[in-house]
Amino acid sequence: MKRTTFLSIATASLLAALLPGAAHAQGYPNKPIRLIVPYAPGGATDIIGRAAAAELTKTMGQQVIIENRPGAGGNLGAEQVARSAPDGYTLLVSPSSLHGITPFLYTKLPYDPNKDLAPVIVLGSFANVLVMNPSIKANSVSELVALIKASPGKFTYASSGSGSTIHLSGEMFKSMLNLDIAHVPYKGSSPALTDLMGGQVSIMFDNIPSAITFIRSGKLKPLATTGPTRSSSLPELPTMIEAGFPGYISTAWFGIVAPAGTPKEIIARINAEGQKVTKSPDFIKRMNELGYDIVGGSPEQMGAMIQEELKRWGPVVKSSGAQVD
Repeated sequence: MKRTTFLSIATASLLAALLPGAAHAQGYPNKPIRLIVPYAPGGATDIIGRAAAAELTKTMGQQVIIENRPGAGGNLGAEQVARSAPDGYTLLVSPSSLHGITPFLYTKLPYDPNKDLAPVIVLGSFANVLVMNPSIKANSVSELVALIKASPGKFTYASSGSGSTIHLSGEMFKSMLNLDIAHVPYKGSSPALTDLMGGQVSIMFDNIPSAITFIRSGKLKPLATTGPTRSSSLPELPTMIEAGFPGYISTAWFGIVAPAGTPKEIIARINAEGQKVTKSPDFIKRMNELGYDIVGGSPEQMGAMIQEELKRWGPVVKSSGAQVD
């Protein structure tokens, strides 16, 4: 009996040594989990991150705590996670721009967002929306383009910062139609929208969750959304493709990533809990009301989506000439 017990302990110890990921995953999680948002509170990444953290806290048996670590276009918080222990206790709410735009925009990065971070799950996505100051006399994208071409150098487009999907959506618009329109970057969507409503800038391709309240109140005039199909939260608006601009697609998605080297068993556990989040009626309702579409899926599917972002945005960044040292 004693010999059997000894052999059982020895066998278990050997298996734990051979399968460290499985051993760690058995007791995971046994303490609070930090979910880093690499931007300031109130933005699109923060909104979906906080909603997901609330749901994960319910299902994982441990508190999932949001920590905002803004700076360097999202790279400060992302690098912090990339350098963290790969044990599943420090995760990142990661926007698609970090994976598809950042590698082309930043010439010197101390980490690689696509090698030092491991995909877990995509939570939600949305298109941008082309909005303008209501004083501009245009009722369609074609009419707006005609006004811009009739007054070269007069119009400006705002963004939440260089390298964001908001910025690159404007660059795509500018380059596709050969428009003389200047980029005005801000430190976030909020100040950009304030100036747009005040008439200091002309147009903006903003994230739907940031702009939708101002659209509904009549403070901003929307012309089109930028996804492949119409937005469920703004179904009355045509897509840019329907508005007469084939090939124009610009979307953003938000997911959870972990430090590279995190055991696959822990990745699988977080993914499974993330799938529960994307099926939660409360989460779906809240996100849909704010303009997000729910995604879900496997880590492998998120990896494939990252590759699509690289193919989409690489040529746009290079064409714009935008670079950050």
